[in-house]
Amino acid sequence: MDRCIVLVDAGYLLGAAASLLAGEPSRSRIHVDHAALIQGLRERAEAETERQLLRIYWFDGAPDRVPQPEHRRLRVMPRVTVRLGALTRSDGRWAQKGVDAAMHAELTELARNRACSDVVLVTGDGDLLPGMMAAKEHGVAVHLWAVQAADGDYNQSEDLVAEADERRVLDRTWITKAVRAKELSGICAPPPVPRPEIAAILSAPLPESAHGAGRPVSEGADAPPVQHEPAARTGHDAEDRTGAAKGVPTPKDLAALRAPGAVAGTAAQHPANATLRWSSDKGWAERPGGPGGGGEPPEAASLPTLAQLTTAEQRWADREEDITAVSGDPYEVGQVFARRWMARLGEQVELQKLSTMYPRVPHRIDGELLRYAARFGLLAHKDDQIDEHDRYAIRAGFWREIDVRTAEHAPAGS
Repeated sequence: MDRCIVLVDAGYLLGAAASLLAGEPSRSRIHVDHAALIQGLRERAEAETERQLLRIYWFDGAPDRVPQPEHRRLRVMPRVTVRLGALTRSDGRWAQKGVDAAMHAELTELARNRACSDVVLVTGDGDLLPGMMAAKEHGVAVHLWAVQAADGDYNQSEDLVAEADERRVLDRTWITKAVRAKELSGICAPPPVPRPEIAAILSAPLPESAHGAGRPVSEGADAPPVQHEPAARTGHDAEDRTGAAKGVPTPKDLAALRAPGAVAGTAAQHPANATLRWSSDKGWAERPGGPGGGGEPPEAASLPTLAQLTTAEQRWADREEDITAVSGDPYEVGQVFARRWMARLGEQVELQKLSTMYPRVPHRIDGELLRYAARFGLLAHKDDQIDEHDRYAIRAGFWREIDVRTAEHAPAGS
C-alpha cells in the first residue's frame, strides 16, 4: 500500500525539544502548539517519503492512562490516533511504562498487514530495534527522525541509526515552528500566570484571632497576600496543614474559631472577610448579612443542578461536545459547565441568587462540577497527589462565565 505512517514517541520528541530549547528535558519548560506540530509532521513525512499520509500515531504516557488535556486535543485531530501508556514516578522522576511495547506492537502489526509502504519513526529508544527489523523484513521502508541534540551528540540508539533505511534530523528551526521555551524568572521556571478570578478567591486574609492557635504571627493577617496558586499537595490533610501558611483560612481553621474557648480571651466569631478557598460545608464563614446557622444559605438548596435541567437529548449532545470540542483545560471545563447550567435555567433570578454566593459554589452544584471535571482526568490522584490548582482553575472558570452572564443582564447604569 503506497502510504506512509508516522509513529511518534512523544516522550522522546518533546523531551529532546525541551533539552534543545530550554536546557533540560522537562516538558513543563516548553509550550507546544500541537496543531502546528501535527501539521508539520504530516507535511514533512509526505514530502520525504513521497507518499500520502495514512495516519499519525502519538504514543505517550499518562497517570493511570487517563487522557490529559493535550491528549484530548490530539485525538480529535484528523489522521491522529493517540495511544497511552502508564506514567509512574520513581526516585523523583516521571517515567513512561508500556509506551515502547505499544510502539513495537503497532509497528510490526502495520508492517505485517502491509498497511503502508513507508514508516517514519520519531524515537530514540533502542528497544524498537526488533520492530524496525521486522518491518523491514515485510518490505516496509523505515525512516528514522531525530531531534537535534542540545550538546551536538546523538540522542538516539546507535543501533537504530544503523538499521534505519533513511535518517533525518528535526533541527532547531523546524522545532521552533511549533515549540517554544517558556520564559524563566531567575534560575527556576515561573509558576503558571495567575488568573484574576483565582487571585480573588485566594485573597482572603487569615483571621487575626487564629494567631492564638499556635501559629506564628508571620502567617496571619499581616502576611503578604497570595501571589501564586498553591502547588499540588498530598490529600486533604495536607490542605489543612498548608492552607494557613498561604494566608487563607481552611475549614479546620474556621471550625476551630467557632469552638467555645478555642482562643484564650477571644470570643469565637467569624471575621467578615474570612471566606473559604474551596466549597465545603465544614467551617463555612458567613458573609455579612448571611444567616446565623453556619451552614449554606437557604437559597442554595433551591438552586437546580445541571442534571435536573438536562434532557436525555441534551445529555447526548453534551457528551458529543465533550469528546470532540472540549480540550479538558481546567479553566475551560468550569466555563463549559457554567454555560450549560445558565443556558437551561428558566428564571434569571436563580442566576442572581448564585452570584451573591461568590466565591463559594453551592455544595450540590460544586460536587456536580467536580464530577464533570473528573471525566477529563482532572482531580485524579497522581502519585498520591492532588493538583489543588486544578480545583481553583475549574471554579474560577465557572465564576467567570457567571460574571459575564450577570453583567449582560444587569440593569443599565447599575
